[in-house]
Amino acid sequence: MAVGLLSQNDLERLGQTFTRVYRIEDETRFDDLLQAIDRAERDLLRGDRGVK
Repeated sequence: MAVGLLSQNDLERLGQTFTRVYRIEDETRFDDLLQAIDRAERDLLRGDRGVK
């Protein structure tokens, strides 16, 4: 099982490889999660892994 946030364009490019897709209309519920992922990615690229 995998969980991902994909756009309609992403799904079209991937073709028929997914057997189940659940559309989420209110994508703002994931704003905090997406911001945290972005911060973690930036920290990783800078070499800051949060270890003190």
